[in-house]
Amino acid sequence: MTRIYLDNAATTPLRQEVVDAMDAARADAFNPSSLHEEGRRARARLDDARDRVAACLGVSRKEIAFTGSGTESDNAAILGAVRASGRKGHVLASAIDHHAVIHALDALAAEGHEVELLPVDERGAVDPAAFAAALRPATILASVFYANNEIGTVSPVAELARIARERGVLFHTDAVQAPGWLPVDAASLGADLLSISAHKFEGPKGVGALYVRSGVVLEPIVHGGGQEFGRRSGTENVLGAVGMARALELAVGDAAERTQRVARLRDRLESGIAATIGGVRFNGAGGPRLPGNSNVSFADALSEELLLQLDLQGVAVSAGSACASGAIEPSHVIEALHIDPRWRSGPIRFSLGRTTTEEEIDRVLALLPGVVAAVRGKESERPGKAAALGGVG
Repeated sequence: MTRIYLDNAATTPLRQEVVDAMDAARADAFNPSSLHEEGRRARARLDDARDRVAACLGVSRKEIAFTGSGTESDNAAILGAVRASGRKGHVLASAIDHHAVIHALDALAAEGHEVELLPVDERGAVDPAAFAAALRPATILASVFYANNEIGTVSPVAELARIARERGVLFHTDAVQAPGWLPVDAASLGADLLSISAHKFEGPKGVGALYVRSGVVLEPIVHGGGQEFGRRSGTENVLGAVGMARALELAVGDAAERTQRVARLRDRLESGIAATIGGVRFNGAGGPRLPGNSNVSFADALSEELLLQLDLQGVAVSAGSACASGAIEPSHVIEALHIDPRWRSGPIRFSLGRTTTEEEIDRVLALLPGVVAAVRGKESERPGKAAALGGVG
């Protein structure tokens, strides 16, 4: 049985063209800080990769710092900018930002900063008026996701960045889920700081990038040799940077075609689910959303059971973020939507990718009703659960 991979929001398969680019650079994978010929060749590869990433984001090469992940990029932006301000103040993020953002704010709270998480509506959207009202003279930085990793909701980042700029507040956005689906021209978006991660757009794991607008000062969170224009010490991952640059070029280059095709497949999946299974809610639907994201809550079913049964049927999906050490825990994103409790226990994220096919979607639609019915049947056998099932229809 050929497996179906619908967990692209967690990570994407490595694209063959990216493998080829990295393979071609293997002979030059030396330390780019070395002064000998081998080091100079590595530096040339790294510089070329930086130029290509910068071109894709529409920024200057000196505004790009390579990191080890999207998580590090988020932490470097948030911790670095706030600490560099030299004062204690107010820091703002959305209630459904990635844990890399929220836990960075926790660290700032422990240092004496006032941290605030801005509520979202039932779709997961950030209200620009509420965002503006939350900013104050003491606000040092605001961070709002570009596209949410669990429910796919897209934020009006350009508008939020404009509001922050008018108030003299630094603005960061976690854009990890955006490349290949949304415009990533950092200058047009207006963000001061923007984070991406290669493995989310068919590049290698272990490499990310942080856009730092010229003039923005960061205090490094990784100290050492002063690489990456003093923003991130450590010997650079040359092959990772090469792979990231090629993957980003490909993702940006075919974004229009892939977005339309994958959105049609996502709509086919959701209409099929709605037609064959009762008691479902599509989280994040009803507004701007990533074309490949479908986060579905199945009432009276547990995410863990649904995930395991689908895996046994050859379908790889997620119960939400894949950044919780493999554990399935209550989603802070779903909790923040303030929806009826019946929708909170059974969310499953189907995240389609560039290579997802119509045949794969049809196979999932054929087996999903049986899987959901079986899981609901198992739930009904638990003490105190039988009465709850009356709401499923």
